[in-house]
Amino acid sequence: MQQPDADDADWTWVLERPCPDCGFDTADVALDQLGGRIRANAAAWRTVLGSGERVLLRPPSPPVRWSALEYGAHVRDVYRLFTERVELMLRKDDPQFANWDQDATALEERYWEQDPDRVAYQLAVAAGKLADVYDRVGGDEWQRSGRRSNGSVFTVATLGIYCLHDPVHHLWDVAQGFEELADRT
Repeated sequence: MQQPDADDADWTWVLERPCPDCGFDTADVALDQLGGRIRANAAAWRTVLGSGERVLLRPPSPPVRWSALEYGAHVRDVYRLFTERVELMLRKDDPQFANWDQDATALEERYWEQDPDRVAYQLAVAAGKLADVYDRVGGDEWQRSGRRSNGSVFTVATLGIYCLHDPVHHLWDVAQGFEELADRT
């Protein structure tokens, strides 16, 4: 199976301006609603992953992109990873995050072979854990910092907003893919 091209873009720009593709705008994210937004996103993924055989299909047009199932498995893992990162930021002063190769993870975990119902459940659990962490953040904790190995610095607040863009954007990716699949039939 041909694998999608690696995504090595630095998406931190989304903290400064709206995403021209999915429309995500950091100005629309109130920190006290972050947990609720994460939970709502997980509910949308349950609907997507329960939409039949089309979740297994990759969109036909180049470049090669993930199927809805593969995006869902990725989002599950994003929620898991960001839970670890924000908890680390709340425990330690200015931690550096370990690198994560999302494309290697997709191959190692064989995202395309996973069960959509199981992925939907795991995604909901992972999102719930992250949302619960954000529901407990208060006061100065929002400004605690952490950083990636490339030097990008996040606060607990910006990490949550940055994280939220990923699954929101991937719902948009999936919608685009479903439209292409519908046009093909």
